[in-house]
Amino acid sequence: MLKKILVLNTGGTIAMSVDDSEGVKPMDDQAVSKIVPFLERYADITMKNVLNLPSPHMTPSIMNQLRLYIEKELAAEPFDGIVITHGTDTLEETAYFLDLTLPHSVPVVVTGAMRSSNELGADGPVNLISSVRTAADPDSHNKGVLVVFNDEIHAACHVTKTHTSNVATFQSPQFGPIGTIAKKQVHYHHAPLIREHYAISHADANVPLIKAVAGMDPSWLQFLLEQPIDGLVIEAFGLGNLPPAILPTLKQLLDKAVPIVLVSRCYNGQVQDVYDYEGGGRQLKELGIIFSNGLNGQKARLKLIVTLQQTRHFQQLQHLFDR
Repeated sequence: MLKKILVLNTGGTIAMSVDDSEGVKPMDDQAVSKIVPFLERYADITMKNVLNLPSPHMTPSIMNQLRLYIEKELAAEPFDGIVITHGTDTLEETAYFLDLTLPHSVPVVVTGAMRSSNELGADGPVNLISSVRTAADPDSHNKGVLVVFNDEIHAACHVTKTHTSNVATFQSPQFGPIGTIAKKQVHYHHAPLIREHYAISHADANVPLIKAVAGMDPSWLQFLLEQPIDGLVIEAFGLGNLPPAILPTLKQLLDKAVPIVLVSRCYNGQVQDVYDYEGGGRQLKELGIIFSNGLNGQKARLKLIVTLQQTRHFQQLQHLFDR
């Protein structure tokens, strides 16, 4: 008996086409539906159009609306899996947000396309077929939200977009894909050991993300002292170090009880409190800055938005970001 798979369309390149001016633009809401006949050999498909947004238009608030929509659909009907089509620019962020906030063990797979539907070598149809096969596979349960592209299965907590246009853009630095899709089967070879879930009511926290660069001017950050921000994420140098000139501003933000999360601007490794000089990681940790366990900046921002609804206490937040 075929598994029941719900396919939710939210827009992106997979639902776009190239016009006569060579501009890539959104199509009508039925664009992805044209692939359904190819999907029905793998699953009993229900397809619904939720949004039709280019992914730069995505926001945490819309991600939360999508979460609520998924929970409502799962409460109304016992689907065996869910596939979400999404634009690639912010796909990893939506996938990770859902990974943090969806409580279900039902497989949720996020996919999309790097080439629009009427380009030669369009990758949307095969990505969607691979995603449906993955969502329908019993081994996909309890692995968190998955991202499927180019016949690879990635964990939402690890995957990131690495190339502006290549169809193999989605990679998981350090960890690699957790599985692959072959012609006859879906095959897993590892999976994340830790699953996180946080119950939330909204995703409205104001959390900026900044990147450290050589010779940063403190004035670039001082305006934040007058802004109603709920937290801050900084992409630091290397192992977790910052220019000393910005430390006074960071101290003022911490004195205002603004949680600051530190990640590395490197895409491999994690920040650690090792270097003991002004601006070094050890001094930053002593100031009360929260060190993240290998997340990139955009994901750390989403995790802070989510976990601020659990606590604002430094030690408790540090414990959550150690996971």
